[in-house]
Amino acid sequence: MSGAPRPFRFGVNMFTVDDAASWTSRARHVEDLGYDVLLFPDHLGAPSPWPALAVAATATQRLRLGTFVLNAAFTNPALLARDVATVERLSGGRVELGLGTGYAKNEFEAAGIDFGTPGRRVDHLSSTVRKVASALDDPGVEPRPVQARVPLMVAGNGDRVLRVAAEHADIVAFTAARTSRDGELRLLTADDFESRVAFARRAAGERVHDIEWNLLVQVVAVTDDPESVFERTPGAIEAAGSAEAFAELPTVLVGSTAEIAERLVGLRARTGISYISVHEPALEEFAPIIPLLRAADA
Repeated sequence: MSGAPRPFRFGVNMFTVDDAASWTSRARHVEDLGYDVLLFPDHLGAPSPWPALAVAATATQRLRLGTFVLNAAFTNPALLARDVATVERLSGGRVELGLGTGYAKNEFEAAGIDFGTPGRRVDHLSSTVRKVASALDDPGVEPRPVQARVPLMVAGNGDRVLRVAAEHADIVAFTAARTSRDGELRLLTADDFESRVAFARRAAGERVHDIEWNLLVQVVAVTDDPESVFERTPGAIEAAGSAEAFAELPTVLVGSTAEIAERLVGLRARTGISYISVHEPALEEFAPIIPLLRAADA
């Protein structure tokens, strides 16, 4: 990978909102642990991201606030731009907007929205990205965001989504999973994943070094006994084909803090991925790895 690497950034994808007191305490804890971004997903049957992020904004000072990621099919661009700008105001300019096509067919059905074909969902995502960006950039549209440009993340793995991301996004996010036509996710092998990153980087052309590259990690296990982790995840190992193949998945981080940090430094050197996100259950376990990677940037 040519050129100096971007500094690492770290996000955590949160799911749990019980009440205002516990949620604000949780948001402050994310900030205190050294994470850069508090992220919130967009799924029916789970709390709504914008109210959660608005409350988190009032409880934190440094922490950036993002969506990982909004289902573009569930949004109206004009209304979305209003939500973004409102939380921008409440946070003093700390919002990062993440968008994707949506993949869970049952959620489309529950919302009464046609799941359609992958191509139609990508077309809608592309249109939404352009319209939201236009609204946020238009000085005649109120409320105005605080940042001159609200960073835009686009997440996906297919060719067309990655082309949209490469053309428009400030952050390109990989879940390292492929969506089947029935809306099921299947994890990519290490080789397949790195080929997807290479495809996106080629598609970005001259923008490649302007883009921040993100990976959403699915499993974090800090341990000196990886075999014990493998014994607890027989289904995942069977799906991967072997314990060795499971351990090599880019979304699986198993080992000591030093080993995991070394692996992520290597991933950045090969792929340019410098923005690492984990899920809420890994919040505490991943935290000790953050200072090791900060030191790698020093």
